[in-house]
Amino acid sequence: MSQPRPSRFQRPGFGGPRRSGSGGGGQPMLNLPPVVTAILVVTVAVYIIQMLLPVNLEQEVLFRFGFIPARFGGPLDDVLTLVTPVTYMFLHGGLFHLIINMVFLAAFGSGVERVMGGGNLLLFYIVSGVAGAFAQYILDPTSYVPMVGASGAISGLFGAIILMMNRVGGGNRQQVLILVVVWIGISVVFGMTGMPGVAEQVAWAAHVGGFLAGLALFAILFRRRRS
Repeated sequence: MSQPRPSRFQRPGFGGPRRSGSGGGGQPMLNLPPVVTAILVVTVAVYIIQMLLPVNLEQEVLFRFGFIPARFGGPLDDVLTLVTPVTYMFLHGGLFHLIINMVFLAAFGSGVERVMGGGNLLLFYIVSGVAGAFAQYILDPTSYVPMVGASGAISGLFGAIILMMNRVGGGNRQQVLILVVVWIGISVVFGMTGMPGVAEQVAWAAHVGGFLAGLALFAILFRRRRS
């Protein structure tokens, strides 16, 4: 694992197995749907550009396009601040941070896109990421520490996956409630204690905010599809 640069950024972290295709019959190892593929390619390309920049310029990019809660507590000092609740999702603090998020984007996002469609997948991703940013703002509105990473958006996809699986399994609300409580609990614990192998502070509020946004958005979209 490479050491993240710089080390003063908050990020939510994920870890888990990579989803892959069968690998047989000439099929690609990763058979991802198009919108998930596009988000993954753009995010990786942004990270490669980060790594090619001089350290001082990379830090400037992270401070300018990362989400800084204190910027939203008064008059905006820069019009670019308005786009940071979206742009922060495409920046990462290190290779390990990027890999974990992209593995989970492939795992959760593929399921959402195949069931709900590419447009809804993109909607889940952006809305959940923005919700995660402002959940972090509510928790710590005076912070000048930039938050970077896609974990708030991916938490929203995980929320959608939980409800999708619940619908397929017959609709056990108690199981859903248990999973919601467990996920929020894990997010808070990692936020307070840190994650193994991760030096930066974990922005747990972004996990929770994105997750709850994904749950709410799925409920809205599912009702519309059923109607």
